[in-house]
Amino acid sequence: MAHSREVARGEAGSGRLRRRGSLSGPRRLLVAAAVLVGMTMAMTAPAPATTAAQRQQQQQVTYVANQTSDNVSVIDTSTNTVVDTITVGDAPRGLAITPGGTRVYVANADSDNVSVIDTSTNTVVDTITVGDTPWALAVTPGGTRVYVANRDSDNVSVINTATNTVIDTITVGDDPVGVAVTPGGTRVYVANGGSDNVSVISTATNTIVDTTTVGDGPVAPIVTPGGTRVYVTNQLADSVSVISTATNTVTDTITVGVSPEGLAVTPGGTRVYVANVGSDNVSVISTATNTVTDTITVGTNPLGVAVTPGGTRVYVTNGLSDSVSVISTATNTVTGTITVGSEPVRVVSGLIPD
Repeated sequence: MAHSREVARGEAGSGRLRRRGSLSGPRRLLVAAAVLVGMTMAMTAPAPATTAAQRQQQQQVTYVANQTSDNVSVIDTSTNTVVDTITVGDAPRGLAITPGGTRVYVANADSDNVSVIDTSTNTVVDTITVGDTPWALAVTPGGTRVYVANRDSDNVSVINTATNTVIDTITVGDDPVGVAVTPGGTRVYVANGGSDNVSVISTATNTIVDTTTVGDGPVAPIVTPGGTRVYVTNQLADSVSVISTATNTVTDTITVGVSPEGLAVTPGGTRVYVANVGSDNVSVISTATNTVTDTITVGTNPLGVAVTPGGTRVYVTNGLSDSVSVISTATNTVTGTITVGSEPVRVVSGLIPD
């Protein structure tokens, strides 16, 4: 279908990012998918907290989708070094890790499929055909379903993780480019970049139960750990909308940097980190006041954000620097920079079995 909106659109139907200007001219905007931190709570009830003994038997790893090099970089967060590189489909955009940490699902925009990575071997063990230009995806807290936002077919594919097959397709708004699941697993929020709204899906019926109007060019939603609020970046409005999940209405709007893209919330739910692709920085929002309390300079064209399970660090992909900035949440300063693949767009951190 024809689309007039520039937000989240690729070059001539491609999943590649649209670039504006040149390195020596105005900032080049890259449009990223929703940056999602996996909510590791059970589908119908909260999952038991991970104990210290269990954490000792797990390895904390960060996965980075590199759009132009068609691969995923694997970062060992204990050393902040790339320990593996996994070839996936064409133009990987979004990725999400399952609650148990055994699988990573990667949305490949130009090959219209999803790669399934086994984290024990860091190899692709399955490939699933989905809709047109899959842009973002999220795993349900119980780990049984993956919801994939297909930008150019204006729908969401539902994958059964037991069989890695598509079991449902849900029509949503125009240009769905971001997706997030509530901690209880009952609702899915989809950011529709072309229609300036968020579709609310019931996971019980896989139907739309509400539609919430937000700012101009919504890109990425994230649900707070308590499940009471959804924060959505509005790329063309330089803002973040705050949605109450009780009423599915916007209760606040927060001005951030230029062209906000990905965002992530800390495990305690006290802060939201927002990547501003046009101003090369990260805004830190206090969820208590819904105000920006800090701004952190990172690399060129920051796109994706992930917070580690322990909440001590934030990883930010820099699309035009081919790098990842590491931020300490204790000081909100950059403590390291990691070289990854070409045009990193999306990042996720999680615990995998050691």
